[in-house]
Amino acid sequence: MSRGLVRIRLARFGRVNNPVYNIVVARAFKARDTKPIEVLGTYNPVPKPLTVQQKKSGILPTKDIQLDFDRAKYWIGVGAQPSDTVTSLLRKCGILDENWGHDYQSQKPLVSPMKEVTE
Repeated sequence: MSRGLVRIRLARFGRVNNPVYNIVVARAFKARDTKPIEVLGTYNPVPKPLTVQQKKSGILPTKDIQLDFDRAKYWIGVGAQPSDTVTSLLRKCGILDENWGHDYQSQKPLVSPMKEVTE
């Protein structure tokens, strides 16, 4: 992944053993919890507890992601590089497709194999 000047990444807040993250746009070389350029949303990685009735019906627990889609698309459009975790979150939200960020040319062999040996 290239090192751009602006990154979309997670900044932790919340309590001890109960993390909640802000999805922020920040300069690449600043500390995690410094003041960001913009806050795009929040991500709660701890699933909400289900009621007994929900457990019986087979509902799966969900993690909470609140995101401003328009601003996230804007920042990606102007060249902000998402971190690996934010990339997976944006893929799950449908902002990035599954092949985003893959370099197809690097999968080709650098040297073609020899077809016959000459003496």
